[in-house]
Amino acid sequence: MSTARIFLLAPSLARLIEKEREGHRIRQGYFPDRPGRGTHVQVEGETGQLILAAHQPTGPVEQATDIPRSHAEALLELTAGRVEYLRVSLTIDSQPVTMRRFLTPGPLDLITVPVEPSQQTRTFQPMAWFGPEVTEDPAYQARSMALAGRPSAPEVEVTDAALHSLLDSLEGRVGTHQPQAAPQPVAASKSAEAETEADDEQDLTDLEIEDSVIRELARSLSPRRR
Repeated sequence: MSTARIFLLAPSLARLIEKEREGHRIRQGYFPDRPGRGTHVQVEGETGQLILAAHQPTGPVEQATDIPRSHAEALLELTAGRVEYLRVSLTIDSQPVTMRRFLTPGPLDLITVPVEPSQQTRTFQPMAWFGPEVTEDPAYQARSMALAGRPSAPEVEVTDAALHSLLDSLEGRVGTHQPQAAPQPVAASKSAEAETEADDEQDLTDLEIEDSVIRELARSLSPRRR
């Protein structure tokens, strides 16, 4: 059974991926945990699912049952907490990678990489465009975010190396020459419910400026790399 490594992603890089790859919007609603198991409902497109997760020593084992979308929509309204995100699937150098752009309960961008035990997780090398690793922080799990709110994630720096690496990845030019980022664990996070409206407006301004800078960098770098 594979395990998942989870990394933060800079919002500007996430927007670049979203423009280049098609994504699917997913809504999930979580019921309160019970001893030994958890339950949530999921809506993706016209498909609804009820998912039971049994808590095992090696991690949760999920069993999904298809249900009519109308039933899933009704169950979503009864759940204790919900998340909504855009999921984009990528293949980077034959390695499947999933980006999730969370919209609810708040903006957050994550990269998830499944790692098989046979690959010996300790030898896994994150890409240079990955941000700090948050695998061990339960606050970044979808269930935790649905029930406790979005974690207060640190800002992810966008470097020239990260931008070059992402452009190479999107264009299929991944190789051993790429600079790779060392795993950077992030300390346990606190809920962002107390953030003020002024902070939100400043964050939006910063994102618009950062997005503009990334677009200019991408245009200036791409011709020289052909």
